[in-house]
Amino acid sequence: MQETTDQLLRSILTDVLGLEQGQAEGFDADTGLFGHLPELDSMAVAGLLTEIEDRLDIVIDDDEIDGEMLETYGGLLAFAEAKRPGPQQADA
Repeated sequence: MQETTDQLLRSILTDVLGLEQGQAEGFDADTGLFGHLPELDSMAVAGLLTEIEDRLDIVIDDDEIDGEMLETYGGLLAFAEAKRPGPQQADA
């Protein structure tokens, strides 16, 4: 079964930012990211976006990157789901 975009994104955040195991699982749509997580500073953004591109098999153009996309987990997830082809959501 293919991992959902949500599952992959949580895994990417954990791996790239070195978050504690399970920390990303506690994120909801309103969880602050850039400016709220000390691990996600301006230097980490490039690595995070590159890993998102690689693992989700998407291309993120420079003009698509803005503060709103990285402000909350929900914003980043919505962006990734819109870019990712194929099934994206877990069955309810």
